Amino acid sequence: MANYWAIAIGVNQYHLFQPLRCAQADAEALKDFLIQQAGFLTQQCLLMTDTSAPVEDRPTYPTKDHILLWLEDLAAVCWQPEDHLWFFFSGYGVNHNGRDYLMPVEGDPKFVEETGIEVRSLMQSLQLANLNVLLIFDINRASGSLGETPVGQEIIELAQELQLATILSCQPDQFSQESRELGHGIFTGALLSALRSGYGSDLTQLEQHLSGLTPELSQHYWRPTQNPVAVIPFPEQAILPPVENTTDTEVELSASIPSTIEPSEPEPIIFSEENFAMAFTAPSIGEPPRTTDKLPKFDIWKGYQGVETNGNGKSLILTLDKQPLPSTKTEVTQQPEEESAGRFIPEAPQPYITRLPANKVEPPLWKQFLLWGGGTMVVVSLISIVLLRNQVKVLKARQQLAATSDTQIIKTPSTPRPLPKLSPAPLSIPKNQSTAQIAPISESKKRNQAVLDLAKMSLRQTQASDLSLAIATAKKIKPGEPLHEQAQENIKIWSQMILDLAEGRAKQRQYANAIAAAKLIPKDEILYTKAQKSIEQWRSEAKQFLANQTLIEAAKALIKPGQASTYNRAIEVAKRVPQAQPGFDLAKTSINNWSAKILDLAKNRADQENFDAAIATATLVPEGTAVYEDSQEAIQKWQARKKSQ
Repeated sequence: MANYWAIAIGVNQYHLFQPLRCAQADAEALKDFLIQQAGFLTQQCLLMTDTSAPVEDRPTYPTKDHILLWLEDLAAVCWQPEDHLWFFFSGYGVNHNGRDYLMPVEGDPKFVEETGIEVRSLMQSLQLANLNVLLIFDINRASGSLGETPVGQEIIELAQELQLATILSCQPDQFSQESRELGHGIFTGALLSALRSGYGSDLTQLEQHLSGLTPELSQHYWRPTQNPVAVIPFPEQAILPPVENTTDTEVELSASIPSTIEPSEPEPIIFSEENFAMAFTAPSIGEPPRTTDKLPKFDIWKGYQGVETNGNGKSLILTLDKQPLPSTKTEVTQQPEEESAGRFIPEAPQPYITRLPANKVEPPLWKQFLLWGGGTMVVVSLISIVLLRNQVKVLKARQQLAATSDTQIIKTPSTPRPLPKLSPAPLSIPKNQSTAQIAPISESKKRNQAVLDLAKMSLRQTQASDLSLAIATAKKIKPGEPLHEQAQENIKIWSQMILDLAEGRAKQRQYANAIAAAKLIPKDEILYTKAQKSIEQWRSEAKQFLANQTLIEAAKALIKPGQASTYNRAIEVAKRVPQAQPGFDLAKTSINNWSAKILDLAKNRADQENFDAAIATATLVPEGTAVYEDSQEAIQKWQARKKSQ
């Protein structure tokens, strides 16, 4: 049985960025929902905020090292293939040199690569873990990054490339906003509302609800509009544990859990002053709401029981049917405007709003008769013209056929010539074409037909996702229907093309892309078993390549320009990369380059007639490198010049 895991990260008190107000509350609220209402186990949910408590004496303060160490340990010890993971981050995001980074609490805008968490590496590591991942980023644009490339575009492209379900709080060219009145980020407020209202059964349903509610919350709280972006590779992917049958006692307990974004009992929260002027605020929960007599009324909610609206058309007061509360009236009446302000309840179910005119006038009967009669006559005329044209073509074809037959009869001689006798010769296949060579010709024709069918659907044979879409389309043709055999043949060819693309990517060490492509091969295909074995092999190679790449980077870090001994130490470290593992060619190239650098340093010292230093430097060139023989010749040359001095 698959397990459900969650990592919720929220950073308020940045060291070098302007502090945020609601990021910590966002992470805490999502974690509480997943445990209290979604059925996640407490021990499988990790919270990392400014004030989160340690877990078994391990810190959860959201620094870069802590976040990466937790991810590494969970992947190595806890996560199993096909487990589900929610990864939520609320904080700053920055794009640097075309790459997106999540900024931990110590993130420095001047040193983004050193202090930020690269999203590409994060997503690739989660993809290699073979989890059902849902990434949720409520990323605020840093004030110091204005004018640079917007953050979020690379995340969208990576999610599509790696086939990872991802939700962004806004479009790359928009700003992710917070609200002091709401107590959350606008996007996270909409997310919590959707989940608590039961719209989290699958990603498609959740995305549809978020796309409507998030802009409404932005408008209600006088914030610039933000529209979430969702990448959904598998629309029907379950994101929450299956709902189990509950007893009456469990239902009573669940009724005590609040269904709104705010807690059932208001708690005092201290915020700094808002930077945005608030021209209007909604009534507070538990306090008398303001009257709307002075505001213009809209009938957008007309006919919907238990909902009152303000001038913006947003629900402020709800009457909940069939949910009596102790010592509370069923209906809520409005109070004078001078009372205190409060909060918007985003969980309000919104009625269907028709786009048709309220009072549509039917046209007169004679107009309807003219329209229908005229249209019918036009259709009949067009059909008649087509039939007459076809009839003329048929008659002409018959006349030509008859004339041709007569001509052939006339030209045929009465006494046929005797045909020369031909000795029968055995049918032979050319020497350069065997039976084995005929089969590829047939296969090539089938492949060409499959490629043509792809082109008809405007799909590309170089994109695994397009091939997967073509397979899904072909599977809709049921046995016995026309083109069923052709569809099955195309499915086999397209599956092989997907595997070919995956193998090509693996040869280029694009292991994450290769695995994502191979996963698209259907389970009922013969190639599925081969694809799964390849995936396991690529995962192993990816880990080896990552380890060897890390070793080479560590070797590079030892180098100090101008010091030959540091190049020699780097070479010794790079030699630890095994020859049979991926990354060996990179290590070999690096070793040759560093050996050439050592020889260049030796030549510079020889030019200064410092032959002792030149000889000592050249001896550091390892045997077996590209410049080893050159270094030995140089040593002999310098020793001779030294003796002649």
